[in-house]
Amino acid sequence: MKSVVPSSSSSGKRRWRGLAIAVLGLVILSMLVPLAFLLGLHNIAFHSPPSSGYIYQHNTSPSTPKPMPIGRHNRTRPKEEQSNHVEELITKFKPTLPKDALTNYAREDKNGTISGGSNDDKLGGLKVPPNSVQQPPLSSNNPGGGHIVEVTHPKTSTNDESGKSCELTFGSYCLWQLEHREDMKDAMIKKLKDQLFVARAYYPSIAKLPAQDKLSRQLKQNIQELEHVLSESTTDADLPPLIEKKSQKMEVAISRAKSVTVDCNNVDKKLRQIFDLTEDEADFHMKQSAFLYKLNVQTMPKSLHCLSLKLTVEYFKSSHYEEEKASAEKFKDSSLHHYVIFSKNVLAASVVINSTVMHARKSRNQVFHVLTDGQNFYAMKLWFLRNNYKEAVIQVLNVEHLNLDSQKGDPLHLSLPEEFRVSFHDVDNPSMSQIRTEYISIFSHSHYLLPEIFSNLNKIVVLDEDVVIQQDLSALWNLQMGEKVNGAVQFCSVRLGRLKSYLGEKGLSPNSCAWMSGLNVIDLVRWRELGLTQTYQRLIKEQMSIQEGSMKGSAWRASMVTFENKIFPLNESWVVSGLGHDYVIDTQALKTAQVLHYNGKMKPWLDLGIPKYKSYWKKFLNKEDQLLSECNVYS
Repeated sequence: MKSVVPSSSSSGKRRWRGLAIAVLGLVILSMLVPLAFLLGLHNIAFHSPPSSGYIYQHNTSPSTPKPMPIGRHNRTRPKEEQSNHVEELITKFKPTLPKDALTNYAREDKNGTISGGSNDDKLGGLKVPPNSVQQPPLSSNNPGGGHIVEVTHPKTSTNDESGKSCELTFGSYCLWQLEHREDMKDAMIKKLKDQLFVARAYYPSIAKLPAQDKLSRQLKQNIQELEHVLSESTTDADLPPLIEKKSQKMEVAISRAKSVTVDCNNVDKKLRQIFDLTEDEADFHMKQSAFLYKLNVQTMPKSLHCLSLKLTVEYFKSSHYEEEKASAEKFKDSSLHHYVIFSKNVLAASVVINSTVMHARKSRNQVFHVLTDGQNFYAMKLWFLRNNYKEAVIQVLNVEHLNLDSQKGDPLHLSLPEEFRVSFHDVDNPSMSQIRTEYISIFSHSHYLLPEIFSNLNKIVVLDEDVVIQQDLSALWNLQMGEKVNGAVQFCSVRLGRLKSYLGEKGLSPNSCAWMSGLNVIDLVRWRELGLTQTYQRLIKEQMSIQEGSMKGSAWRASMVTFENKIFPLNESWVVSGLGHDYVIDTQALKTAQVLHYNGKMKPWLDLGIPKYKSYWKKFLNKEDQLLSECNVYS
């Protein structure tokens, strides 16, 4: 009897085969899962986006392809809303972008970063308070304030009002883009887009018919070809040579599609869907353009940034200029004419000082105090040391290094004048075409430190960095303001009573006029007697406790209440304002005005500034300075 002994080698081979099969299976799965994921991701995100903003997913079996918006959410509408959507769009053209797509660009700031807005800022969604004034939303990162929109009867249906609706929503961007609109030679582009529009409407219905498989493939191929062409072309000059043949092929395919019996409701539904997406895309690009415009006007140009950096480096490389003792004494001499400028822009401050000195009868009586921040302090200091301004003396102060008793323990930061965009009616019950827009600038928080910063002075003149002086200002020092504190140009087109839904009624006379910064004569003695700085700071704290928002968002009301009945009105002939937003200022008024104020978004040192007003500003630049050419400033 023989005993059978199991073979260890054969059992080992079987175990090895099992392990090999398991490992092989895991390897295959590990390859298939990422491959499937990548293929799905490719179809959704990495497909070359067509010009329309959406793409098709095409299955092997005839089925309706689904448009997929690029960068936006799919939206579904109830049947009753779809049925009259086109009629609503014709009578009421409202922005229809999703809430998360570039909706926060209705507010405008003077200095700093882009601020947040609200969907209610758009004209189509205005919520008008009882007194016909919209309160702008406050934002903690808004360094320049906001805007107030006053509307009596909001309308959006007529063509005459479309421009004003745009201006209410996007401000000076609408004016700028109208002035710089170019005639596009794109007749063929428009024809191709129309063909693409119709072909997409018919394609889903044709794709459902098995008998029309050949026509379906032809339509799909023509659509893809035109999408590729339009994604790379904006004018007729960009089109490839054989585009006429492609257009004719598409025309033939559309004609064949129209001859096929299909469900008209499906075509109608698809047309409405594409129309809605096209409107979304147009509105999206409008908001995107407005965003880029705001980014441009609120960012320091590269050339000015270069100038500031070079001046700072040069300051520490070279031997420092020592100021004369006589100049130091002049800084505290209250018998001289003292001008104060808040600025972070070297060239802007230089133009203000140079234009003032050039028109002064006696420049030796003039003392300029430039208040800036730590980042620009050394650049400012060196610029005014290496450039002469006749016999005037200039003091550059770093606000962050001031030791003020009232601010002990609190870090000081420079803030420039706040600016608000205000839209209002010139007459009662007007149409939207009669709305007028102005930019009203007011004091910032830094202005309320003036009595303590210049404790030895009795009277000063505050100039904004965006003004140009064209005549002698010595008459301002002879003004008898009585019990008033602030000599300013008033803005009586809008009474404060019309803004009470935003400003509130407490402490404000409804017939009082708004006042403007830019040119202000300040009686520091009277200011200290009345304790206006403490009043302003108390109002800011009260405003912050009542409603959420930034301190700068509360500056408008606090400034208006602080100086209630304390404004000495300067003659309107002193200042011509609006050079930063108004394209139709009378040329004769510009030549005869004593002060030009570039309030608005289009400052003269920006590429986006209004060209015909730039010459009044540029002629006071010191163009002989070598650093200007090195940084390509106005080359």
